[in-house]
Amino acid sequence: MVSKAPRSQYPKPPLDGLRKRLKESREAPNQQRGAFVRESFKLPRLAAREKAREWFEQYPKAAYWTEIESWYERPGDIIEFTMRRLPNAD
Repeated sequence: MVSKAPRSQYPKPPLDGLRKRLKESREAPNQQRGAFVRESFKLPRLAAREKAREWFEQYPKAAYWTEIESWYERPGDIIEFTMRRLPNAD
């Protein structure tokens, strides 16, 4: 059964903690997130492929868990992507 009560009767959730975390993350943009080293690139398609190959050759996936974390196709055949890897191999 769906409630017919107006939304104003329900209290809004507290957002102070979320606001604080967002403010902290914006103040320290170079702070590393988690155990991974991340680097973002914005390159033409062929240069992006070459850069990804360089990373996989320099930091083998089996040792560093190297991967393309995210990628986006931008206008003009530009690829924006983020590579991530562990800081060192065990």
